[in-house]
Amino acid sequence: MASRFIDRAKVFVKAGSGGRGCVAFRREKYVPFGGPAGGDGGDGGDVIFRVDSDLNTLIDFKYRPHLRAGNGGHGGGDKRTGRRGKDLIVGVPPGTVLYDADTGELIADLVYEGQQVVVARGGKGGRGNARFATAKNRAPRKFEEGKPGEERTIQLELKSIADVGLVGFPNAGKSTLLRAISRAKPEVAPYPFTTLTPHLGVVEHDGERFVVADIPGLIEGASQGRGLGYEFLRHIERTAVLLYVVDGSTLGQSHTGKGPIDDFVTVRREVMAYSDEMKQKEALVAINKIDLVESQEALYEIKAQMETVANKPVYLISAEERIGLNDLVKGIRDVLAVSNR
Repeated sequence: MASRFIDRAKVFVKAGSGGRGCVAFRREKYVPFGGPAGGDGGDGGDVIFRVDSDLNTLIDFKYRPHLRAGNGGHGGGDKRTGRRGKDLIVGVPPGTVLYDADTGELIADLVYEGQQVVVARGGKGGRGNARFATAKNRAPRKFEEGKPGEERTIQLELKSIADVGLVGFPNAGKSTLLRAISRAKPEVAPYPFTTLTPHLGVVEHDGERFVVADIPGLIEGASQGRGLGYEFLRHIERTAVLLYVVDGSTLGQSHTGKGPIDDFVTVRREVMAYSDEMKQKEALVAINKIDLVESQEALYEIKAQMETVANKPVYLISAEERIGLNDLVKGIRDVLAVSNR
């Protein structure tokens, strides 16, 4: 079944046009020569994008590629102003970034619940003939049409909001780890590319909470567009900390064919190639699936070598058997505390 997770969308938006001004004259009893009484047209409605934390995908825009706000009402007699057009308020998930599709201009980065931005403003209502009365022309028939509302095409991109991003090769055990340390329930199976969409999990430790994001696994050559994971790296651009997860169960038979250290070096290279911001992030390394390794001596040797190569904290864990997870979570919390200062 195709995933319903959509993290990119393009939509055409049009604000409401202003209403037409009215030409009217007073028609009161016993007032034979009534003056102009045409009211102004109402302003058109705006198109507004607003963060809704109940949303987590841009799927709705697949079925609503055109969005329009209400037009303003026409002016009336007795100087009545037309009604204002109804605003169109469009809900988007936290972490949605809006660009002008034609110019590439950044419109807004919507992060917090209730945060909103007007992406297209309604047109001004036209003036009625009462606005054009002068000492020389007391019965004008002049009026204005309403101004058209703004229109543009918007490019939306969803970037998940998390404190920690899990990165690694497919089937390194990232999804199992996320399930083990949080209440998230990503699909887990013993084959690559089980994770096809980003998943978020909330981790609680000693009264503190932080959010972890799991993205599809990277493969070598991802920075040249190979595989699924590179496409989703935007979801960890906002994270403060990266957690590299490598499979320690098959020393010498890993994705690179050389071992966990080479896996780490390859994944780190692909991540660093994505953007300069990635290079500034704090990081840790978790060597996973240690329950499948018979030689404890080999494990600690690999850990020591990894600490030298990565120059980062390294943890030996088994997400499946829940070994070493308390130390890992505490380590993540400590690194987050430093990065958030």
